[in-house]
Amino acid sequence: MAGGEGTRLRPMTANQPKPMLPVVNRPIMEHVLRLLRQHGFDETVVTVQFLASLVRNYFGDGEDFGMSLQYATEETPLGTAGSVRNAQDALRDEPFLVISGDALTDIDLSKLVAFHKNNGALVTVALTRVPDPLEFGIIIADEEGRIQRFLEKPTWGQVFSDTVNTGIYVMEPEVLDEVPPGEPVDWSSDVFPRLLERGAPLFGWIADGYWEDVGTLESYLKAQAERFSEEAQKAIKRAKAQMDDVVDKAGDAVQSAVKSAKSFT
Repeated sequence: MAGGEGTRLRPMTANQPKPMLPVVNRPIMEHVLRLLRQHGFDETVVTVQFLASLVRNYFGDGEDFGMSLQYATEETPLGTAGSVRNAQDALRDEPFLVISGDALTDIDLSKLVAFHKNNGALVTVALTRVPDPLEFGIIIADEEGRIQRFLEKPTWGQVFSDTVNTGIYVMEPEVLDEVPPGEPVDWSSDVFPRLLERGAPLFGWIADGYWEDVGTLESYLKAQAERFSEEAQKAIKRAKAQMDDVVDKAGDAVQSAVKSAKSFT
């Protein structure tokens, strides 16, 4: 999903969609696509609306990223569920994964999909624990992972859990039949509570790993610092490995020279 305007991040998003904001010199959405590719997702439908041409022009057909990208364009904002429903023609045949194009994460998507299949779920929601859940949708699930309750953006008096909705879902294609076409519809506020009331198999999987919803200037700066630190640590490890390799080769060369010298004495 890459159609958000990112109003809380203006003026940075006044002339570019939020998924195109750079983090460590790459658009947020590029980090997301690289994660998808890492877990074997090479066919992606990108839902776009606000300044959609900027997303299309940068990512093209996905060939440069080892993926095949299609685009589903909303003429007006359709919400989190309506935007996916708009891409239904490309999602009819098998379970699919929904992920936001403006959140940074390294969640193990392969484990999420396996959990979904093992439980015969209609929808599986990736959850994470956060210290301050007020800006997110809270979800509570039983010991087996079956979802019992949803609450969107609670007050402190309503907080009953620290597990929140990451906006990453695995879904069976028939879920899209629950979303009326061409209307603004939200998964957490509209579709999921209705399915839960009917007793549909909705599951939550609590993920380990990093997740940051880049929705405010504060969270954007935090994500920049954390990803820069991660990249710096990787660079240090690579440099150390290269130096160790140089030292090892130098040591081997010295030993070889010493052996050669001894052979002439």
